[in-house]
Amino acid sequence: MKTASTHFSIESRSASETPAAREARFQAIIGRHMDDLFRYACWLVHDRAVAEDLVQETMLRAWKSMDRLQKPEAAKGWLITILRRENARRFERFQPQFSAMPTEALADTHKSYDTSTEAFVLRNAIAELPDDYREPLLLQIIHGYSQKEIAAELGISVAGAGTRLFRARKKLRALVEGGQA
Repeated sequence: MKTASTHFSIESRSASETPAAREARFQAIIGRHMDDLFRYACWLVHDRAVAEDLVQETMLRAWKSMDRLQKPEAAKGWLITILRRENARRFERFQPQFSAMPTEALADTHKSYDTSTEAFVLRNAIAELPDDYREPLLLQIIHGYSQKEIAAELGISVAGAGTRLFRARKKLRALVEGGQA
């Protein structure tokens, strides 16, 4: 019962909160966690400019949904989650341009074929993967499909596509390292 009353008091606080008080509360939350947010964004994207944009988008979304933050002590995790989702949205917006050129024609124009031992081992390991794992892996790596697109292409759930990609990488790593998958 205590949880319900806490939730009610937060709702009533945000409903009666003045704009200045709301801004002060937001500044306090952001001020405490800004450095951590920026460090995490830099680690996530490996590009300072993109990280700055990502943090800005995170702050905007946090401001809009600040009333949903029920526990101020959970603010850091809440902000990190928003940042991670904002980063994922960057890729949802990206729509690759598909070409009318058949895939088979691409190999004909490719001048440099990697003949290194590593490339040979990798190609053989990919060929040894079961079809259920090789197909989604190639759709993602070669064709640039998202997990959602792979799921639609193969007629499986998005979670199923993620599982197959995870297992494909695990088996591929084992094959390349000389073990059995």
